[in-house]
Amino acid sequence: MIIGMHLGNGYGNLPGAWRASSVDPTSYASFDAKVRHAQAAERGKLQFLFLPDGPTHVGDIANEPPHFNLDVMVTLAAVARETNRIGLVATGSTTFNEPFNLARQFKALDILSHGRTGWNAVTSSGEDVAANYGSRLPTSKDRYGRAHETVQLVQALWGSWGKDAWVHDRATGRFANAEQVAPINMGGSFVASRGPLYIPPSEQGQPIIFHAGGSPNALELAGRYANGVIGAAFTIEDARAQRAAFRGAAERAGRNPDEIKFFAGLMTSIARDRREGLDRRISLSERIFPQRAAYLGQMLGVRLDPARLDEPLSPDQLAKARPSQDDPRSGHALKIVREGWAIRDVLAHGVIDYHPVIVGPAIEAADHMQEWFEADAVDGFWVSPDIYEDGIDAFVDGVVPILQARGLFHRDYGGATLRDHLGVPAQYGIDPRVTRRTSIQHQQANDI
Repeated sequence: MIIGMHLGNGYGNLPGAWRASSVDPTSYASFDAKVRHAQAAERGKLQFLFLPDGPTHVGDIANEPPHFNLDVMVTLAAVARETNRIGLVATGSTTFNEPFNLARQFKALDILSHGRTGWNAVTSSGEDVAANYGSRLPTSKDRYGRAHETVQLVQALWGSWGKDAWVHDRATGRFANAEQVAPINMGGSFVASRGPLYIPPSEQGQPIIFHAGGSPNALELAGRYANGVIGAAFTIEDARAQRAAFRGAAERAGRNPDEIKFFAGLMTSIARDRREGLDRRISLSERIFPQRAAYLGQMLGVRLDPARLDEPLSPDQLAKARPSQDDPRSGHALKIVREGWAIRDVLAHGVIDYHPVIVGPAIEAADHMQEWFEADAVDGFWVSPDIYEDGIDAFVDGVVPILQARGLFHRDYGGATLRDHLGVPAQYGIDPRVTRRTSIQHQQANDI
């Protein structure tokens, strides 16, 4: 099993985490806090950190911090200097960044981290993000057309400094073999670059491509280029279908399907028992429960009174409740409701959060992860603790030893690079298997 740790705004995934007594409320602007959280994850031998990014408007800045880091690349540069093995995966938009800048930033970080870097290549999907760059969001066709060209161009730039070009021979005065450091002169309908990129290979050659998304376009992009998929699934069946779809897309692109790894999201509130975990979540997040109760009612097809959150559903409401066909979370929500919990407790279970939520003892998280892993639904997980300051330690000290004792998770790193951690093959420059099968419409580069 491969496990990544979400590393966001310095607080945690729980709304109100910044107010927890164990948390420094200034952690949003503290790189020391991010380093401390990363070191806790590395202590647990987790394979990578995952930093999402989406420079967008914060709807409730009066009460909640932004969701993302100040800057993902600066954050990982700080983390890279204070960690030794854990992989470093950051999001970078193919829509609002030029390929040369992406290529330079991620390969420089790969050098700095000694081959531990991954690029989560995404297209961005919000008009609010586009507005920050003074533009409108392109159509899906154009966004993914640019994404295909950008990934290929970035990888070509990564390979533009030959693998053996750096001589640095003081005796002869020869710094590099100039014939192996050459322009790429590539371009397409959306992006172009002359190159070369003046950065030699890292210990893993070049960064690893990740992708987050589940649309048909995302499936095709990940199938051709990604070794890691950051996924979202609420049932084993859904996760198994997504994993199979990505593996099939990789195979259609001429790759070995084992080269692409699917990671489902998992949110955790590890506590001694369920009641303690629920109380922890309620104490920090109940401000948003009235509005969430309204949505929970829509999900189950019943009317819920936000003034009666401390009561369970009535027998009449339970008889009428039905899972929504439009929300994959509703089946689990109905199960929790039928256990007799008060509405406040139902919401504290995280039934309408963005990923499955484990609230309670570490063994419950380990059981969930084992069940999904052994069902071939995932290659691993990316975990989002409720509060980073103590939630990462709770996962590392509680869940990890159980998985290790069951033979499901390694006891130490078997290598030094992110490619080692994920078990994916070496690659330098563009993957020739993909380019041989790529259609001309968006992906074939033309000389400029």
